[in-house]
Amino acid sequence: MTEHAKTMNTTAAKTATQTKTAKTSTSTSTTRKRAVRRKTTASATAAASATASARTTSSEFGRVAIFDITPHGETTPRVELGEQFHVSAQLAAEQGLTLAATAIVRNPRGKETMRRTMTCTNPGLSRWETDVQAGEPSDARPWQSGWSAVKRQLGEWTVSIEAWLDSYATWLKQAHHAIDTREDVENALDAGASLLRRWASTRDAHLTAGERSTLKKAADTLADRQLSVAERFSAATIDEVTALHTAKPLRDGVSDSESRVFRVERPASSFTAWYDFFPRSEGATDDDVAGFTRPGTLATAVSGLERAAAEGFDTVCLPPISPIGVTDRRGRNGAVHAGAHDPGSPYAVGSAEGAADSVDPTLGTMDDVRAFTAKAHELGLEVALDVSLFVSPDNPWIVEHPQWVRRKADGTPTDPLGPQSERKDMLPLDFDADPDGIVKAIVHTLDVWVKAGVTAFRAVEPYRWPAQAWQRIIEQTHHTHPEVLFLAESFTAPAMMGALSRAGFTQSDCYFPWRNTKRELEEYLFEANSDAAYTQHDTFWPSTHRILTDYLRDNGIAGYAIRAVLAATGVPSWGIASGYELVENKQQPGTQMPEDPEEYEIRVRDWSQAGKYGIAELLTSLNAIRRRHPAVRSYHNLTILDSPDANILAFARHTPAELTADGKPDTLIVVVNLDGHEAHQSMIRLDPTAFGLPAGEPFTVVDELTGRTFTWTNDNYVSLAPWADVAHVLSVKR
Repeated sequence: MTEHAKTMNTTAAKTATQTKTAKTSTSTSTTRKRAVRRKTTASATAAASATASARTTSSEFGRVAIFDITPHGETTPRVELGEQFHVSAQLAAEQGLTLAATAIVRNPRGKETMRRTMTCTNPGLSRWETDVQAGEPSDARPWQSGWSAVKRQLGEWTVSIEAWLDSYATWLKQAHHAIDTREDVENALDAGASLLRRWASTRDAHLTAGERSTLKKAADTLADRQLSVAERFSAATIDEVTALHTAKPLRDGVSDSESRVFRVERPASSFTAWYDFFPRSEGATDDDVAGFTRPGTLATAVSGLERAAAEGFDTVCLPPISPIGVTDRRGRNGAVHAGAHDPGSPYAVGSAEGAADSVDPTLGTMDDVRAFTAKAHELGLEVALDVSLFVSPDNPWIVEHPQWVRRKADGTPTDPLGPQSERKDMLPLDFDADPDGIVKAIVHTLDVWVKAGVTAFRAVEPYRWPAQAWQRIIEQTHHTHPEVLFLAESFTAPAMMGALSRAGFTQSDCYFPWRNTKRELEEYLFEANSDAAYTQHDTFWPSTHRILTDYLRDNGIAGYAIRAVLAATGVPSWGIASGYELVENKQQPGTQMPEDPEEYEIRVRDWSQAGKYGIAELLTSLNAIRRRHPAVRSYHNLTILDSPDANILAFARHTPAELTADGKPDTLIVVVNLDGHEAHQSMIRLDPTAFGLPAGEPFTVVDELTGRTFTWTNDNYVSLAPWADVAHVLSVKR
């Protein structure tokens, strides 16, 4: 497959859909009203192009037909503030005319914030494309002083397409033909003179007095029959005129499309790095005399915050910190019977000491939660909390509302949903019993945590409950706290993942941990960075405290490094679970779960050993690279690159100069050896012009992981060995 065929922004693969859309979009109203401007010229093209058109209805064409605007979708596309995204449309006018177009971005108050030239990328379909952004990227968070300015920019932005007849370009093409064939040359040159004079007088071009004079002088020269044809024609193509054609063109028949609405969300809705840890494991110690492990607290868990901040993560995510049920509590490795000191699963929420809106006394108090979130904010970290709709039989909610869990005929609780049915320590809430009451209780619980400083929630196994219920919970929470983000731990069927995204989840866990071959990864990168990302933001986790794949089990330190590079650069949102730095790769036999999962025990870790693996250093480097490079912030700018070796995966992310803060284009090229044991070599093929580089000329790239510099061209040799470099993350130097 060629690079062009794999490019995320390529729409040629959608030909059939576009053709069908074109057929259904070309019916027009017979009651058009047109504003007409006419000037007599010697060229029929000039006469035709002098017609401007105003639409009278949203479905009516202007002088240029504009249709099949992407992204498509039945839902409003959503992007993060300042995130680069892609728009395209098909344009149509009668044969022989040259077209041009721009995409215009407007904020929620209707103010134009960006106007970008579109490029015809598929002449056969007249498909025009460009990248834009709504506002400027920001790292501001809800608790920071700059938040109010960011908040004002959020909401519904619009993008519209403005197209016109490019009469100068049309004339230029016709004049070239006339001169080359020596047919009707005088009429062609006279037509050009008339066009330049008309250009000089049009208000739409917003010309200065000097620019108008330049065009008039060129017109006079073009009409001077005492000069040679070459001298006359060259006057219309001097640098000053061609520069004006680019910056302030003559636009005939200006036509506008319907506005496409985009929902612009707050910083971290697309671009963030998650760090997951258990507070009870932070500061935990083995008490050999007493014979059990003493848990850490919210106070000692500050060490987890400091580690996450030092490694460059943005958001820390905690499991539920509410009291844990005692009845049928599970022991180590999920054993049916718990020992005297087994802490139980934090997802079995609720005991006599409180429900989901209270704090486990072994961790601290609500004041300790507020101190914890305040420290996180001081370190620049956002705090997320897992939301579990599983409850312990001891939960006060169930004591008061026994109908909130499904029961058998004999009154004992039951779970009809499958794997969890064998568990008695954690029971799923049953929305069919009392949807209003349960939604109200959950919304109240989230409100308690938000007021304590939590600004994001991760729903545990949300696919076990109706998408409708989540939609109500999220909508009601956003009514009071619109800044709150929701992450779905949705390892489930694609339809349910899609439903949850549409229900309001900002991000979604996905199947990245199980996509390991080159083909699987190329397909998944394409999917995660396609137009589907306007609805669903996939977050790449190499592993979690519940997931340990065969790949990580079998590929050691190199495997952990490979998956970190892929996760950190493959999409804007990624995360790791605490212990990743220590290469914890022991797996429960016959499962893809870790041995001795932290869900059921307090983990004492020797963090002094992290340095010998190099993973913590790599995580820190990857997060620093992500912060430096705007190209990593978007779900809509990835291109798969050709590499013949079955173990060498290569892709690029590119952001044009107009969409970066420093006005310089940003391009990252990522090359990864997927084999954690053997070295591999490959040629990497790319089209430099796709990244704003001159065709056929060498360019310099710097490996952001090592600092080494290479010279690249269209075809480039790479060699990666797991004991040396598992990957290159190359930035293009301009």
